[in-house]
Amino acid sequence: MPAAFAERFNDGDARAVQELYEAEAAFVPESGVAVHGTGDIARQNAPFLGLGLPISVRPRHVHVADDIALLIVDWEIEGTVSGTATDVARRGVDGYWRYVIDSPFGGV
Repeated sequence: MPAAFAERFNDGDARAVQELYEAEAAFVPESGVAVHGTGDIARQNAPFLGLGLPISVRPRHVHVADDIALLIVDWEIEGTVSGTATDVARRGVDGYWRYVIDSPFGGV
């Protein structure tokens, strides 16, 4: 998931990034107030994509139980903003993993 996110983000393809989320996924911005659904999540990701800078990701922990994964990922948008994400992903019946919860500033 982190590599796919970085690839799509670095291509600047907002629609491709949006496809990595389940329809009713939750996104927790730095404020801590979650938004739900791919439209609201796209609006939260837009300012970061708008920087036009590459993101680098470094998974710290990946724990998988059946079709659910917990991801702890250090990330940085080239010299501007960084964080540690705490994310939950689920593998769909189509075999693709999608974010259920994306908390980019949720590191502990």
